[in-house]
Amino acid sequence: MSVSESVKPLFAQIDKLKPEYVNRLAQAVAIPSVSSDESLRPQVFAMADFLKKQLESLGAEDIQLRDLGTQPPPVSDPKLQLPPIVLARFGKNPAKKTVLVYGHYDVQPALLEDGWNSDPFKLVEKDGKLYGRGSTDDKGPVMGWLNAVEAHNKAGIELPVNLVCCFEGMEESGSLGLDELVAQEADKYFKGVDTVCISDNYWLGTKKPVLTYGLRGCSYYQITVSGPGADLHSGIFGGVIHEPMTDLFNVMSKLVDTQGNIQIPGVNEMVAPLTEKEEKLYEKIDFDVDELNLASGSNTAIYQDKKNILMHRWRYPSLSLHGIEGAFSGGGAKTVIPAKVVGKFSIRTVPDMDPRKLDEYVFKFCKEKFAELKSPNSFNVELIHDGNYWVSDPFNEAFTAARKATQLVWNVDPDLTREGGSIPITLTFEEQLKTDVLLLPMGKGDDGAHSINEKIDVANYLEGVKTLSAYLHYYAAGKDSE
Repeated sequence: MSVSESVKPLFAQIDKLKPEYVNRLAQAVAIPSVSSDESLRPQVFAMADFLKKQLESLGAEDIQLRDLGTQPPPVSDPKLQLPPIVLARFGKNPAKKTVLVYGHYDVQPALLEDGWNSDPFKLVEKDGKLYGRGSTDDKGPVMGWLNAVEAHNKAGIELPVNLVCCFEGMEESGSLGLDELVAQEADKYFKGVDTVCISDNYWLGTKKPVLTYGLRGCSYYQITVSGPGADLHSGIFGGVIHEPMTDLFNVMSKLVDTQGNIQIPGVNEMVAPLTEKEEKLYEKIDFDVDELNLASGSNTAIYQDKKNILMHRWRYPSLSLHGIEGAFSGGGAKTVIPAKVVGKFSIRTVPDMDPRKLDEYVFKFCKEKFAELKSPNSFNVELIHDGNYWVSDPFNEAFTAARKATQLVWNVDPDLTREGGSIPITLTFEEQLKTDVLLLPMGKGDDGAHSINEKIDVANYLEGVKTLSAYLHYYAAGKDSE
């Protein structure tokens, strides 16, 4: 029997289980597992316990909540515990392929007064959409894997693969401790993993599903300019001292121009040249500038054609200015000259950029531009954190299975896309487990992850469970499966 025929009872079961699936997501959303808020750390632990109970009820084996110890500085509470990584497995049959699924159970901060139309930690179904913090990032997809297991159980259909779960609680705060655990468990808990599937990204737009085969990396820097011993009154000191903010503005204004072109010598020269094969992938992708304007809430796009927009979002580097620490930022007027200011910026990296070479270029350029000011203020530029880019083969066995699953569920051939953002753990899994990684998104491009009124469409939630399930069956059956 073909895969497309064998999963029909499974799909029928998924449709039948919609109320249970929505309830499961509602229970997850109700737990405010905000990893960046120390006062909510107990809630992140509560979410780990919720997952453990869910996994137990579904028949998972070898469930472990792996302790990662205390969180390193900067923290207010030096004894602050990192939330555990939840590990579990369904089956350990040596005759079956093994798929590791990754997701995260922590979420971004959310308050009603931020502009939400409803309580962000209460799942609300309206107009075919499920609103709530984490509904698409990433509790919806994590629940999707649990839903897929439940559908198999209740339909009396055996999982076609061994399924290994790895769910973390610090993704929104740098995935602290995860790299080390993956390295430690590569030949232990994760031994024998054939491929990794991550559902922590989104469709490019709102109409067509995608499979993602590349991510930009991110190198995050800060510039510090220090001058006076304390903040000063501009009426007394304005015009007679070198102001740190003026120096900082001068340096930061030289990093990138108004057309998004990085001005640091050597950066663009590291970028891998565009090949004819890669260029052709952009031709079939369903996207236009109106979708970009809709997503940004403005008509401020630098480029007006699909190919340029997507290439500069995915395969070319970008430099963004993020903020200034130490400066006055409240309402009203305050005539202060800040004594010390810290400017933040990042560079999204792409093949074949070398992060350490990039650091050299950034440091050299910033120091040169500050030296040109002939300021007596002190200056420092440093790397805060970085994560490398990732690119996979979109025609390998896992991607082929995911493409067939998507075609079966959505009746359309998915677009092959890259993403402008970063998921550093992708590269860690690939390198440590020496296997391929697939990004199989569930939500749409307008879901509003990290924003107010985050949502996932009911259709994407349910059809996403079907897609995840069918992917496992097609992957188990091999490349020639129908």
